[in-house]
Amino acid sequence: MSEENNCPEDAEDRTPGIISWNELVTQDPEASKAFYSEMFGWEVETMPMPDGDYHMCSIGGRPVGGMVKPPRAEVPTMWNSYITVEDLDAAVAKAEGLGAHVCMPATDVPGKGRFAALTDPQGAPIALWQFV
Repeated sequence: MSEENNCPEDAEDRTPGIISWNELVTQDPEASKAFYSEMFGWEVETMPMPDGDYHMCSIGGRPVGGMVKPPRAEVPTMWNSYITVEDLDAAVAKAEGLGAHVCMPATDVPGKGRFAALTDPQGAPIALWQFV
């Protein structure tokens, strides 16, 4: 058990400040699914969503990340990390005050949480995640 979280090691870690999820934004989800499945043995479950399919990746039943086609063609293929925060709105405001740029404002993921996509002051992409 994690003493800070008081949860079993295989449970979702909600500690603020940790990378809690990794997601591949890819222009070709089918090719990406084939590559990562062959490379690492990932199992991929496709879930229809209102804005397009989301692909949950796991190995041995353990979630390892997701894949999604970007909302716009000009968004490059890249891995994005989500860092857990306690209060998304406050974290976005703080990041902006520190020189970050908001690429996608706070967005709800029903039943899961909320996220926002940013670039840090040096231009590196990062996402913030608040669990429900």
